[in-house]
Amino acid sequence: MSPKNVVITGGTDGIGRALALAHLERGDNVLVVGRDPEKGKEFGTGFLAADLSLVRENRAVVAEVEARFPELDVLVLCARHYLSARRETAEGFEHNFALFYLSRFLLSHGLSGSLEKAANPVVMNVAGPGADLSAVRWDDLGSTRDYDGAAAMTQAGKLNDLLGVSFAERADRTRYVLFHPGVVATSFSGEYDGPTAAHVEAMKRSATPVETAVWPIVERIDDPPAEPLSAFVRDRRIDVHGVSFDRRAAARLHDRTLELLDGI
Repeated sequence: MSPKNVVITGGTDGIGRALALAHLERGDNVLVVGRDPEKGKEFGTGFLAADLSLVRENRAVVAEVEARFPELDVLVLCARHYLSARRETAEGFEHNFALFYLSRFLLSHGLSGSLEKAANPVVMNVAGPGADLSAVRWDDLGSTRDYDGAAAMTQAGKLNDLLGVSFAERADRTRYVLFHPGVVATSFSGEYDGPTAAHVEAMKRSATPVETAVWPIVERIDDPPAEPLSAFVRDRRIDVHGVSFDRRAAARLHDRTLELLDGI
């Protein structure tokens, strides 16, 4: 098999790093995108430093990927960072919304042209598919009222479900896979208050090792379902045609996202 061109966000830790190393071992051309240049040294020129909570830096990543690769075979979206206390980016977006959703929207759609040029293109969005649509606060996507870190993260995960729906409707050949790996012993990137930190430490004790959790994702990248959109919770496939993946809600979110990005 000829080497694939692979871009991985959040690729310096946890699942993203494990996926990057797996593709490098195969001889693929891998570009890891992350915040920390020190961690990025592991990947040499295959690392691109970027703050993906910022719209402008996502657009710069798109431009860099297009310059490096004539076509893109695989886009893996792993970057996220938990915040117990609400924070806004320099561009005025709530941080979870910006990093966990907006970045994935910008990279998915921004790189769609490069993906469509590849022989068997796939987007792997490592999120948390399957939550109820009630997780979305349509009148407060920025979580300005009664902020709760877990609720903001859950909402962003649901927005990624709807992103998958709207992307799949617009793509020609690219398959979009939403994947929930379960509780995995990653770095649990975030800034936690006391009770949340204690809960995280408890989860770590029973979490699946990264080395185990990564292989179902590799399998789905190598052999995605034929349908434009699919979703998995570990090795269990879930339905993407029910009310939880409502097409009207996906269209509503797509239009609202474009409005929010207008002028930035």
